[in-house]
Parts: sequence; structure tokens; C-alpha cells
Amino acid sequence: MSTPISASLFDLTGKVAIVTGSNTGLGAGMAIALARAGCDIVGVYHSAPGDTPGVIREIGRRCVDVQADLGTIEPVARIVREALDAYGRIDVLINNAGTIRRNDALDFTEADWDAVTGVNLKTVFFLAQAVARQFVVQKSGGKIINIASMLSFQGGVRVSSYTAAKSGVLGLTRLLANEWAERGINVNAIAPGYMATRNTEPLRDDTRRSGEILARIPAGRWGAPGDLAGPVVFLASAASDYVHGHTLAVDGGWLGR
Repeated sequence: MSTPISASLFDLTGKVAIVTGSNTGLGAGMAIALARAGCDIVGVYHSAPGDTPGVIREIGRRCVDVQADLGTIEPVARIVREALDAYGRIDVLINNAGTIRRNDALDFTEADWDAVTGVNLKTVFFLAQAVARQFVVQKSGGKIINIASMLSFQGGVRVSSYTAAKSGVLGLTRLLANEWAERGINVNAIAPGYMATRNTEPLRDDTRRSGEILARIPAGRWGAPGDLAGPVVFLASAASDYVHGHTLAVDGGWLGR
């Protein structure tokens, strides 16, 4: 006889989640999904916060805005401090903020390499480290969800530093899970497929390339931020307590083709 699934497994009421890059696209979608599941949010953004805080407050949850340039690790301690000042605890970290630079590998510059790997890999590690230290102090465990990519599994073209960083995120997720699982800290990742966001505008605007991409996606469409709602709530909730070091592809079937 199977054990019935309880909706309480996915209930995040009273939890606090830090979401980086929460002002647009996938970050906004995940922050709103977590709020709908019960989380209060610390939204970290580089530019203006956009509509996300207002939507979260309309849902009935609290939202604290933290402006930070994650191109360096300088803001890491401040992000954690402002979260604790506002809520007194942290339960979930979504390492979503990222950037991308495109150029042929023969012409790729050191500046473009450092700009991407700094945000997409270095700060991901040091923010995870800072939040995990807080989890240890709280003696409560916690959930860390990194945002990987299809290019964590594939090489891609013209995105040298992005591919390197996102491949690193997959490996880092496994390493941190190996070290922290015994402390009750779940470290996993989501690898979004081809999503209709600002980062993919050049691809979607290229009729030939967009057609090639759509032809390979069994679902027959670009993904949307809402497609990450279920996966992020699952990985942030008690439903995933025995899931460690996994990178969940949310790709419309791209990797299976």
C-alpha cells in the first residue's frame, strides 16, 4: 500500500528564501512561486527591482529588496546580514543571478571571461558558503538551489565563459552536496532549457537559429519562467529532503532527443 502524498510536503509557510536575480525572467518567476508556496523573500538584484516585490506583497508575503553587484563577492556578507536583520533566519537560497557574453572562442577576451565566471560561478560558491554557514548556526538544515543550464551538459558555441561556468555549477552542486548532506543541507540545481528570457533574445531574434532550436524541443515551444515554479518549490520543500547533488533539467525534453 503506497503512502499518500500530503500537500504539506510542499508547504513553505514561514520559510525565508534569498533569490538572486529576482527582478526579471526566471528569478522573478521562482521568487513568486516560492512566495505562493508560503515563503518570505529576500530579492537580490543589480538593476531596479521591477514588479516582483509588488507581486509578492499582493500574494500576502513579505519581500525585502537588496541591491548588489554580484560581479564580485563583496556584497555576500551584506546580503546574508540584511536577510537576518529582516527575518532572523534563512531557509532557502536560489543562486539564480547570471550573465552571458557571446563571441567566437578565437576572439574571446579576458574581460568577458571574468565578467561571466565571476557572477555565474565564483559568487555562486561564496554565497552558498555564507548561507550554509548560517544554516549550521541555526542547526536547521536548509536548501540551496543553483541554476545550471543545458550548457552544463553540452558545449554550445560562442559562449566560452558561460559554458565553463555552468559546467562548473553542475560539478560544484555535487561537491557541496557531498560535503553538506550530513548537515541536513540539500544542495541541488535546476538546468533550464531554452527559455524565453532576456538572455535568449539574440537566439529568438535569429529566425534560422530559433527554428533549429524549436525543431529539437519535443514540447515544441520555448520555456517560460512559470515552468520553473513546480521544480523550485519541490527542491525548496520537504518533498526533496532525500535529494542531494542532483541537477534537474527543465527543458521540454531537449536532452532526451
